[in-house]
Amino acid sequence: MTNRDSSSRPRVVILAAEGQPSPYNLDEIKARADVVITDAAGLPEAARGADVLFLWDFFSAALGEAWPNADALKWVHVAAAGVDAMMFDELRASEVLVTNAHGTFDRPIAEFALASILAHDKQLHLSKRLQQQSVWQHRELTPTGGSCALVVGTGGIGRATARLLRAVGIEVRGVGRTARDNDGDFGTVVPSADLAEHVGWADHVVLIAPLTEQTRHMMNAEVLAAMKPSAHLVNVGRGALVDEAALVEALRDGQIAAASLDVFEEEPLPAEHPFWAMENVHISAHMCGDVIGWREALADQFLQNLTRWTAGEPLANLVDKDRGYVSSSH
Repeated sequence: MTNRDSSSRPRVVILAAEGQPSPYNLDEIKARADVVITDAAGLPEAARGADVLFLWDFFSAALGEAWPNADALKWVHVAAAGVDAMMFDELRASEVLVTNAHGTFDRPIAEFALASILAHDKQLHLSKRLQQQSVWQHRELTPTGGSCALVVGTGGIGRATARLLRAVGIEVRGVGRTARDNDGDFGTVVPSADLAEHVGWADHVVLIAPLTEQTRHMMNAEVLAAMKPSAHLVNVGRGALVDEAALVEALRDGQIAAASLDVFEEEPLPAEHPFWAMENVHISAHMCGDVIGWREALADQFLQNLTRWTAGEPLANLVDKDRGYVSSSH
């Protein structure tokens, strides 16, 4: 199936945040399309007659307000793995295609998840605090090999994470929409609807699921209470996968031991948030996939898909708009 008449030159709108550098390969994009670059304020006007919208500002929700003017829009590409920020009912119901950055962040986020687990088991955060206090304190550490990790999310990032964790001797199970055995990466996959019944098995619970209505606050008070008191929560998915108020209470009450959090319900994390002062919370600034060269990789991915588009070929990384992610056979 083709997506367009390849004989015409498409009009592409690139939505960039104020001050955000343009894609490094902008000249190559312009060689294939008529390009307009705008910020969120200018999108309603720029959207008129546009065939393609490239959300270079990938957390922007501006398309919702500009939607009435998007009279010719056929394809939206989001330079991120998650599409929750820009999705709305009218877009879901339309024939507009949505693609994303599926695959770009698999290995970097998997590495970050492993690093979070190793830092927890080897008490690297505590070692740094003691160093800052000039304190020599010998301690015994937790072995990582032989521990158990529940990876919540069985897409490309979850699978890359499972493979990396298994490589260091961690026993892994997955959490997905449907239960199954003998999965090539996870072995056992348990259903997300039964998460509370399975989290007690894990020493580490790694959240990588997309944010949907079904996954919002999936880590709630009930699920947190079912975890081991020694368990460690890692969130490299979306902040709203976690009920943050419930997590604060669980960490304070000793229901779980620690949390490594890269994503939050409100970003930047407000200075007054209790997470900042909690020694058993380890915070990073939504950066788990942002390795050197990540912007270039995102720009290349769009150019490759635009080349397919202009040739009338099917697009890669097509998002199931109802599910909110790229569907696969897994």
